[in-house]
Amino acid sequence: MKRFLIFMFSFISGVSLQSQQLGTPIITYYSSQVYSGGIQNYAIAQNSDGLIYVANNFGLLEYDGSSWRRYALPSGTKIRHVQIADDGAIYVAGQGDFGYFSPNEIGQLRFNSLKSQIPEAFQNLEEVWKVFVTNSEVYFCTNNRIFVFKKDKTYHSEISTKSSFDSFHFHQNQVYLNETGRGLYKVENTNLEPIGKEGHFTNIPITSILQISSDYQIVFSKQNGIFKLQGNQVERWNTPLSNNINTAIQLKNGNIAIGTQDQGLIIVSTEGIAISDHNEENGLNNNTILSLFEDLNGNLWLGHNNGISIIELNAQFSLLNQSSGLSGTGYHACYHQGNIYFGTSNGVFLMKNIDKFTASKAQMVQNSYGQVYQIKTIQNMLLVAHHDGVFILRNDRIEKVPGPAGIWNFQILKNHPNHLLVGGYNGLYIYKIENDEVKFLRQLKGFNESSRIIEQDTDGNIWVAHGYKGLYKLILDNQLERVSVEVFGSEFGLPTNVLNNVWTIKNQLVFTTQAGIFKYDKASNRFEIDEYFLKYFKRDEILHFLLEDQLGNIFYIGENNAGVLEKKADGTFQKHQEDFNQIRKLLNDDLQNIASIKNNEVLFAANDGFIRFSLNDKKTKTNFYPTLIRSVYITGLTDSLIYDGNIEKDKPFSIKIPYKKSNLRFEASNPTPANEQFLAFQYWLEGFEEEYGEWVYKNEKAYTNLREGKYTFHVRSKDQNGITAAPSSWTFEVLPPWYRSGIAYAFYIFISVFGAFIFYRSIDKKYQKKTQRIKNASQQVIEEKESELKSSLQEVEKLKNENLLQEIQLKDKELATATMHLITKNGFIDHLKTNLGGIIKKSKNQEVKNEIQKVIKNIEKNIAEDEDWEQFEIHFDQVHGDFMSRFKKAYPALSPQEIKLSAYLRMNLSTKEIAYLMNISVRGVEIARYRLRKKLELVREENLQEFILKF
Repeated sequence: MKRFLIFMFSFISGVSLQSQQLGTPIITYYSSQVYSGGIQNYAIAQNSDGLIYVANNFGLLEYDGSSWRRYALPSGTKIRHVQIADDGAIYVAGQGDFGYFSPNEIGQLRFNSLKSQIPEAFQNLEEVWKVFVTNSEVYFCTNNRIFVFKKDKTYHSEISTKSSFDSFHFHQNQVYLNETGRGLYKVENTNLEPIGKEGHFTNIPITSILQISSDYQIVFSKQNGIFKLQGNQVERWNTPLSNNINTAIQLKNGNIAIGTQDQGLIIVSTEGIAISDHNEENGLNNNTILSLFEDLNGNLWLGHNNGISIIELNAQFSLLNQSSGLSGTGYHACYHQGNIYFGTSNGVFLMKNIDKFTASKAQMVQNSYGQVYQIKTIQNMLLVAHHDGVFILRNDRIEKVPGPAGIWNFQILKNHPNHLLVGGYNGLYIYKIENDEVKFLRQLKGFNESSRIIEQDTDGNIWVAHGYKGLYKLILDNQLERVSVEVFGSEFGLPTNVLNNVWTIKNQLVFTTQAGIFKYDKASNRFEIDEYFLKYFKRDEILHFLLEDQLGNIFYIGENNAGVLEKKADGTFQKHQEDFNQIRKLLNDDLQNIASIKNNEVLFAANDGFIRFSLNDKKTKTNFYPTLIRSVYITGLTDSLIYDGNIEKDKPFSIKIPYKKSNLRFEASNPTPANEQFLAFQYWLEGFEEEYGEWVYKNEKAYTNLREGKYTFHVRSKDQNGITAAPSSWTFEVLPPWYRSGIAYAFYIFISVFGAFIFYRSIDKKYQKKTQRIKNASQQVIEEKESELKSSLQEVEKLKNENLLQEIQLKDKELATATMHLITKNGFIDHLKTNLGGIIKKSKNQEVKNEIQKVIKNIEKNIAEDEDWEQFEIHFDQVHGDFMSRFKKAYPALSPQEIKLSAYLRMNLSTKEIAYLMNISVRGVEIARYRLRKKLELVREENLQEFILKF
């Protein structure tokens, strides 16, 4: 009871309840102008694809993650409630009507009234307040009756009351109702069973009933408080809130969200302990909440009296900005003794007691106005690096330390624990700590460059990173008065002289550059790629800020990303980056900074305040919504809608499009809420393109002048976390133009054939006449030419015969000459042989005889091997019509001597001439003729020479 009174006092006194997690979640607000509807939103639901539906004053609102649509009832009246069944049917209850929305033939949602199915006596309806979809029935609730329909949308029965129904509620598949004058009931089949003490909730307006466990419920009333109902036992529920409750739901994590009339949203545990509140002072646009809904991703939707809000309860980030009492751009923060000190562009802000539920908003520390670059605890003192110089924070008061202005940061000077190394606008300074006081000693001589980022290595050397001049290594003298300077640029292995920074990670210096993370090799006095970090960052990745927290986690801000390397038990790291995409554009783009405030918990400096992130907050896995094709238009002077994005489950959709209308525009979306500016899309028109195109941040794609054929349009999306959603596709066919259709081609063929036939007939007749004329003229010319040709042929034949005769005579002359040459030669040789034979007979010298005998043998051999016969044969065949070839073929058994004899007979040579040519005696010729006749098988009456001449 004491605890309850403490909470009540805290609430009544106006102390704002704060989250156990620092800051407020990210909240997105949609005004009635944005969603183009009425101001009031009575109920919210979501289908399996992630589309959000809202019961609104002007009808049913639909949100697809990028845009809003509105569907009105035929009467144009309000929709009071909306629920979605497993089959996708969108059931609504409205003024004077009820039913469901379903897609028509082109995917547009159309309202289907069920009012005509109830008895005619009950059809004169006024308000239908609620619709509830259970596992087996659908309940439509009015003041006097509840109409029960089966899941196949057929009327089943009705539940009536003798008085009236005051309110209706639904939780965990159970319908509850409050009957005026009788109390609270639950519906079992078509019967009403009382719950709680009889008459206890009589005349108490009930706003919500939640079944917290199997044995008790929590009942919320409008003005009479909150009750715990266990069996028949009713008791007040232990929570600070008691009045102006409009609605309540139980969240997936077990906590309870309560929407109020004028105090915004309050989240409590099931024990009634306040966890957080959200109102106009810390981020809500409107304190009146009419409806609540937790979507598939754990985001909490609020239907206001004017507008709609989304609270990203499941996000890993929370904001600390003006709602938390801060103002200005965040630069740095520091946790100290249960409080957080924030340094912004406007000064120092203090938020006390952040570890308690009663933490207040941040308050500006007096006299701290100005840019605060660092707040750091050193020897239990809070030091502030300020535009105006060094300050000390004590007892929520700030005191300036005499010394120079323009201070960036502090570090304990290595090997000198009571001295501070201070980076300033114009160089480095030495301060000394004595007796809990800080005293300025001197500026270090030899270096006057801005020193916003400084680190010290293990040798005590001071490294300063300048934004565009390079890296400096400073060696401090023993008197702590002067430094010697060595400048490092691209000639020492750095990629460039700009955007080089230095950080201490794992007790070693690392250098972030435009080409990745480098390390310094002392031996070679050069910089080289740090291979260790290539496991986690690309070689050319640009990092602007690194921070290693107390547990060894490494947080970073890059050129286009941010994230953390979470240290694992084995010393390796697990990289978390995609989750940070949603805050990247919110981060400070001037002086990037990350401040570690607790183990695993950091604050990112933002353009407006800070963003909190903690690795301790393990969120539930995000539900990944599919990419949706929301509409398809035929474009032209006016666009024509052919597909409106909704389709019945398991029912494919395709369409045939006329050729002259083959200019299409597709619109796509992903239902992930509050993600409009981060959504990227890839498009692919199969049948026209080879594959997906580049990622673009435009949710529509147009194609013009598509040729006939079948196409399938594919689209996929990528959210702010870099997660690619399941694609969606839409098949259609572009019909050929009428002049390329099948009927047209058949007609073309027919016309072509018929035309060709007619053309052929006309041309044929024309040419027949012309041909006849030409034929007649040609016949005359031919006859004349034939006569001339005949005369010419006769003349040619005469000339040809004359030429042939001359040629034969010439050949015959050549042959005769050759023959006579042979005869003369052989005669001479024969005569010479005879003479030589005579000499042999007369000579007595045996040696001379032997020599002459050798000459005779050579002569005989010469005659036998005479090769003139071949040349003779050629000329003979030319003169006598290939006689030799034909004769050999006809009588292959003849010997060469017999062939020669036949040739000489053909030449009509005498026996003596033949004897000379063949080098035989006349008697030998006679014998040869006899043998030849025998081989030719000539009868006795046939003359051999005549036979050969005729052959």
